[in-house]
Amino acid sequence: MTHSVCILGIFVADLTFVAPGNLPRPGETVLGKDFRIGPGGKGSNQAVAARRAGAEIALIAKIGNDTFGDMAHELYASEGVSDKALIESNTQPTGAAGIYLSEASGENAIIVTPAAAGAITVSEVQAAAEHIERAKVFLTQFEVPLSVAETGLHLAKAAGVQTVINPAPAAEVDASLWSFVDIATPNENEAEAISGQTIRGPEDAAAAARFFLDHGVGAVVITLGANGAYLMSNKHDLHVPAMQAGPVVETTGAGDSFNGAMAAALAEGQSLEDAVRFGNAAAALSVTRPGTAQSMPQRVDIDRILQPT
Repeated sequence: MTHSVCILGIFVADLTFVAPGNLPRPGETVLGKDFRIGPGGKGSNQAVAARRAGAEIALIAKIGNDTFGDMAHELYASEGVSDKALIESNTQPTGAAGIYLSEASGENAIIVTPAAAGAITVSEVQAAAEHIERAKVFLTQFEVPLSVAETGLHLAKAAGVQTVINPAPAAEVDASLWSFVDIATPNENEAEAISGQTIRGPEDAAAAARFFLDHGVGAVVITLGANGAYLMSNKHDLHVPAMQAGPVVETTGAGDSFNGAMAAALAEGQSLEDAVRFGNAAAALSVTRPGTAQSMPQRVDIDRILQPT
């Protein structure tokens, strides 16, 4: 099968702790209000987001042969995400993420231990090259080892596949990597860390965006949370406002929703500007719902926000 979007990333089990107040200070113990376990990891979340937005998906990721690994297979079977490129480790456990969520503000703090996901190798990605080469859009992040992300970008670029990198978490990379990136999608914190430019709002985003273009990226979309997104390329220089879909319940996964939905829109031939608006709509919906993968909106809901009756 030809998949319109191929995603290289990680699957981890999300262990979410919900408390009514603010994020705890170092050394502080707080009483939680709720606890839940669900699927997570940027690559996995983005795969679900893109699938629900209408794309056919192949996900390249490494999991353990354990209970959390079973969770991954069950998720992809239920969502219609191909697991043909999943790699199973018999020596490493499936990764996990600890998420502290403030019910009062919707803000979160996250620690991710990739485990098997972080042990994926260059040769394993090369063995999955056919999934990348048959796609229309290739999307990866910095949660996988940088050498692995770079390998995926090289394979996609050589095959004429549009490349998107969500540089999260921010990392110092060889400057040559950026020349293999058609679209970079950092959030404002990642854009600050990578470019060295302070961002306090849309008006500050241009200098940070210019850094990426100067280093060979074709276009950059800096996501700005409640302020929407800033798009810059040789043809674009504009702020794309955020959309409102209801009260904010949880911001975890909003960036993944944006990236997955944008990739799906690009794969079906939407312009970059329209794809950013499409991603904004998906993110606006996701923050009105709890959870990560569970919060990703369906295509019908995204279309309803973009074309209200």
